[in-house]
Formats: sequence, C-alpha cells, structure tokens
Amino acid sequence: MDVNKKDSAIMNAFTLRRLLALMAVLTCLLPLSACSEDRPQPVLTGAEQPGRYLPLLEEQRVGLVVNQTSQVGEQHLVDFLRKEGVDIARIFALEHGIRGDVENGGKVDDGIDGPTGLPIVSLYGGQYAPSEESVADLDWLLFDIQDVGVRFYTYISSLHYLMQACADYGVPLMVLDRPNPNGDYTDGPMLEPEFRSFVGMHPIPLVHGMTVGELAQMINGEGWLQEGARCELTVVPVANYHKSDAYSLPVKPSPNLPNDLSIRLYPSLGLFEGTTVSIGRGTEFPFQVVGHPGDEQGRFEFTPQPIPGASENPKHRGALVRGDDLRALDAQPRFSLRHLIEWSGRTGEPVEEFFSRAGFFDKLAGTDRLRKAIVAGQSEDEIRRSWAGAHQQFIEQRQPYLLYPEG
Repeated sequence: MDVNKKDSAIMNAFTLRRLLALMAVLTCLLPLSACSEDRPQPVLTGAEQPGRYLPLLEEQRVGLVVNQTSQVGEQHLVDFLRKEGVDIARIFALEHGIRGDVENGGKVDDGIDGPTGLPIVSLYGGQYAPSEESVADLDWLLFDIQDVGVRFYTYISSLHYLMQACADYGVPLMVLDRPNPNGDYTDGPMLEPEFRSFVGMHPIPLVHGMTVGELAQMINGEGWLQEGARCELTVVPVANYHKSDAYSLPVKPSPNLPNDLSIRLYPSLGLFEGTTVSIGRGTEFPFQVVGHPGDEQGRFEFTPQPIPGASENPKHRGALVRGDDLRALDAQPRFSLRHLIEWSGRTGEPVEEFFSRAGFFDKLAGTDRLRKAIVAGQSEDEIRRSWAGAHQQFIEQRQPYLLYPEG
C-alpha cells in the first residue's frame, strides 16, 4: 500500500470510529422515558451515564475539572475514567481543592494529586483561567462539579473562566451536569454590572434555578464571554430530573455545607458574611445558626473555634455567641430576607456597623440597593418589589437554555 492510500485508510478508519461514537451518543441522548414504562426512574447525573460521553473521549487527551463531588456511584470520576482507559493529562483545581479539604478562600496550590500521581493546576487564589500552555495539548476539557445554585458560590465563576479559555484556545468543553439542590425556584436581587466580581459574574438572580449545564448554555448563548465569544460546548444532561425534585447531595460540596439544610439556607445566610453576625462557621453546624455576642434575644449559644480545613479563623473566635438555632426549620426553606432584616437590629450596634464589610456584602448581593434599603428600614415586601420586574425578564431570557421540566 502506498503512503497516500495508507493515510487515506487511517483517516477513513478514524472518521468511521468518530461517526460510530457520535451515533452512540445521539442514541443515548434520547429521553430514557421513551423506552421505559410509566414508573419513576432514578435520577442519573451526567457522570453516571458513561455511554453518553466515553465514546467522545476515546483516544483523546483530557483535562479534568473535578473535586470530591465528582463521583460515578461510589467511585471518583478520575478513578473511573482511568479504569476506562481515558488519557487524563492533568487536573484543574478550583476553590476547596481536588479533595474538598481546603477552607473557604484558602489558597489552592499547583502540585501532584497523591492518589493518582496526576499533575494539578490551581485555578483558585490568583489565576482563575487556564493558561494557553496548560490546555494546548488537550482534546477535551471536562467539567464535573456539584453546584448549589447560588450566584456567589464560586464554581460557576470558575466555569465562566474555563469557557473563556476554551473559546480563546480552541479547546472543546464538556460539562457533565448535576442537579441543582436549589433549582426549584428563583429569588433574590439581580447582579448589576458595576458589582461584578468573582462572587458574582453574571446578570442573574442570587438564586437562579439553573444547573451548571443550563447556565453554561446561557453564558454561550447570551454572549457573556469577552467580545461575545463562544466555546465549543457539550452538555451531558441529568436523566429523569425535574427542577421541582428535592435532591439530596451524596457528597458535601464544600467544608461548610455539610447537609441539605445548610445548602437550602445558604442563599439567605451567605449574605451575613458581609456583616458582624456569625452563621456558625467554626462549629459543627455551619450555615444552620445565626448569632452575635451582643444579642440579648436568642436562647441558643455557641462558641466558634478553629476547625482545620473548614474554618481556621472563624468570626467571633472563642467568644460566647447568642442567637437562633435554625436546625428545626423545614428541610426545604427558600431564600428569605427575614433573618437579615431582623438581625440588623439585634446586635446592639448601629446598622451601618452591622454591615462591617459593606463592599463585600454588596458584591455578594450583586447590588448596593439591598444594603441601603435595609439601612433605610424598608420591609421585605418593599425590597422584593424592587426586583420583581427584572426577575420576570430573567425567567423569559433563560427559557431557551433550560434542559429540564420545571413542574
């Protein structure tokens, strides 16, 4: 066989292999309900449906964006892919690190992943986007991180930077989607452009009601990357999932979100990070309590202490804190301003001092209007009316990007 015929044969075999892989993926993308009886089917994350993505990774060099939540059943995605023969080049680490043991805001370093020996490239603590050098040899960048559906939870900001790098350097991005444990509603203030930061990058409500895969499609479709760039995006959707479904996370998404209640309270209590009030960091029940040393109303007491890997220097460290224990609440609470408004007058300090980190609070809220409204003594109903129109516009705007039924 001469060289030209040999090259042609190799190319034909490669094209056929990719075509068969694509056909397998398209077959898997058919709704599972189309071939099943009318009975409840188990929710399967994108990672738990390898038939949808393994054919595309065959003979490809892959970079992974994963953490402790990246599970295929009881197995970590890294181990699963290695077992399946996927060529993993490196792992990119986001906030909290590869194993989820780096505290909030803690530095994540480059290095080597001990269990696998794979190189780690940090994308948190200074460099949020991959360099061209770190992705130049990749055929795919694969993202599989459990999100909690709150705008200031930084994994979606990291997703934005990854999409930008993929668009800039011509690397396709695959998102293995996961359910949103706060995906059954939208609420909270909208982000205004002047308050854009790593804890809020997109003009969406504080609780946006979208999965990572849906949001990635919206970032692409709405032209939110620089100069309206678009990355080559493949989303492997969750099977048998409705947005109204209550979803309990099998692995805690970060050190200070240990259970379902903390995740449901996170949108409301996360705003307290810009105030003098503790929400339980440095205890066994973070994001489930509210307290302050100056409070005289609460009957619940706790003392924040350092917890390695979770809260090394918690607010009011070593002090006796009084307040409210929220652990008896309904397991599915929604975003509320009630706690914030109430506690702005419970600490014994002027309301302006209550917002001890006013600039950071405004970044979390995505606006300074919320803080100013609370200082001015507005009610929750008055504040909510201020964002009602923008919410309705967002609901309509996001519709083309949704992957799952809302009822």
